[in-house]
Amino acid sequence: MAGQHRTSLRLRLRYRFDHLVAGGTTALIGWLALACLAVVVPASTVLVWADRTAPTTPSGRLTAVWVSVGQTLKIGGAVGPPLYVLASVALALVALLFVSALVSLITTGINRRIMALRLGHSTVIERRHTVVLGWSDQVFPVIGELVASHANQRRSALAVLAPMDKVAMEEEISTHVTDTGRTRIICRTGLTTDPTELARVSPQTAKAVLVLPPGGDSGDAHVVKTLLALDAAVPGAAGTVVVVAAVRDSRNHATARLAAGPGGHVLCVDDIVARLLVQTARQPGLSLVYQELLDFEGDEFHTAAAGDLAGRTFGEALLAFTTSSVLGLLRADGGVVLNPDPGTAIGASDRIVVISQDDDTAVPADAASYVDEDAIVTALPRTPAPERLLLLGWNRRAPLILEQLDEYVSPGTTLDVVALGDGATARTAREVAAGRRRLEVAFHSGDITDPQVLEKLDVPSYDSVVVIGETGRTATETGTDTAAALPAPPAETAAETEADDRTLVTLLHLRAIGQAAHRELTLTTEMSDDGNRLLAPARAGADFIVSGRLISLLMTQISESHYLAAVFEELFRAEGQELYLKPVTDYVLAGREVTFATAVASARRRRACAVGYRLRAEAATGPAYGVRINPDKRQRIRFAEGDRLIVLAES
Repeated sequence: MAGQHRTSLRLRLRYRFDHLVAGGTTALIGWLALACLAVVVPASTVLVWADRTAPTTPSGRLTAVWVSVGQTLKIGGAVGPPLYVLASVALALVALLFVSALVSLITTGINRRIMALRLGHSTVIERRHTVVLGWSDQVFPVIGELVASHANQRRSALAVLAPMDKVAMEEEISTHVTDTGRTRIICRTGLTTDPTELARVSPQTAKAVLVLPPGGDSGDAHVVKTLLALDAAVPGAAGTVVVVAAVRDSRNHATARLAAGPGGHVLCVDDIVARLLVQTARQPGLSLVYQELLDFEGDEFHTAAAGDLAGRTFGEALLAFTTSSVLGLLRADGGVVLNPDPGTAIGASDRIVVISQDDDTAVPADAASYVDEDAIVTALPRTPAPERLLLLGWNRRAPLILEQLDEYVSPGTTLDVVALGDGATARTAREVAAGRRRLEVAFHSGDITDPQVLEKLDVPSYDSVVVIGETGRTATETGTDTAAALPAPPAETAAETEADDRTLVTLLHLRAIGQAAHRELTLTTEMSDDGNRLLAPARAGADFIVSGRLISLLMTQISESHYLAAVFEELFRAEGQELYLKPVTDYVLAGREVTFATAVASARRRRACAVGYRLRAEAATGPAYGVRINPDKRQRIRFAEGDRLIVLAES
């Protein structure tokens, strides 16, 4: 009962206090004054009566009590005639009110300023910085790669603008990017589609602006609006600032390019992923090559001045660098020519496109003396044979994959498509397949996560298997919605998560099928989240095309070197120059120690640029999985049967 009494008393006191607070400022001041007097007056009285030096008369002691109270409450405590006392108290109260108001104003101003800084509304005052607009799962690899690319710079800055809380963005970035080196990362809150709020990150003084596509299929319209807002905030920005954007659906690519202007670079996620999936399916290990080339940790694309090579031929330039691999020419007008004819003359104003460790490592040093002519072989041309291919899953990119496959394969090649879907999905597949000249396509309805469906396919009998993301819904439900609504973070959508989950289950069953058949399946897998790739039940060094990370790497590379947009466009086209992993025995003798310069010279005779190799014996050993890009041309290697030479060639 006592406990109930204490509880009810506490509730009554709280109720009375709430009622007091509800009375307003005047009531609070009055009660606060009474509470102060109730404590100060008795305490002052005790102090005076306990002081041996205090006056002995009652009037003297009362005067001493008044002085103590006045000094404690900062109202003076003056003694004398009543009018004098009242005037002094009034002046003290005015001074107290003035000081209190001044402190309040200063405190409010400081708090407002702190809140403005916390909310990220102040303007970034930087020059030659990089601006990232938008927030998605791509922001972390983009920041990580930009930090790596700026590692050799004394001072660099990166500004991020997104409709999120500034502190939340900073915490997310610090969690995913633990070491920012010398790069300062500045976050600002604001809508990327509002020109006024875009000004907070000073795009007009930036060296590059990256527009990230929000998660999901509805973000392309948001990218277009952001590009239009950027043009409104900084008219003609694409002419002075490198603008790089990405859209997901190929149907929105042309619109985004118009919004970006003639100087902007817009990547199409669907198109690039489909092309790279097809190229990797026919060139196992190619995804590892691109991963090495596109990140800033190892060797990447650079340009070197022609210098003494001006007037000489491109074929001579291939062996003019010992620690860099030559790929093509950057003309004075900005055009890029990859793997030109070896007899092409190098102009004085041309720059040489190379793969090198850094800008300052592309130093000319003749490697022709290291060529061993006796180790060079001439391989007979091979007649392309028809293949049996298997595509597991169906999504928006599937028609693009079929189109790209038709450009690469030999006549008579068959493709079996197994995916969820109703009659509409099957009709879509047949319509896409109807226009193919070389590829014969057969569609089969089935759940690729069902082990019984996979067992009936005889998967080990296929030359190559491609697994693409598929949700539990039919493919007809995954069309593009161009609504401009902003997605709420995190950017990865439920559909993308579900697609990766289904892919992981499919890979688990495929691994069991391969183990039962005692055969290594030639498998290429598409994923949305790089974190899920680490969970994939696949052999070490398997080919994965992670769409988000791939586009992030491409965007950062182009933002640092805008001419790379033309390089990547050429590399990903079926009719252009591409990277291939060719049998090394087509170029040099196996089992004999040779220099890499010998492989370069042999590739040159077949009008190709050798840029690296992959050793079969190390294909399952990380982190490189046998891939070596841009080896020193003086390095001696003993190649074996099954090793591959990485070359840039037309076919």
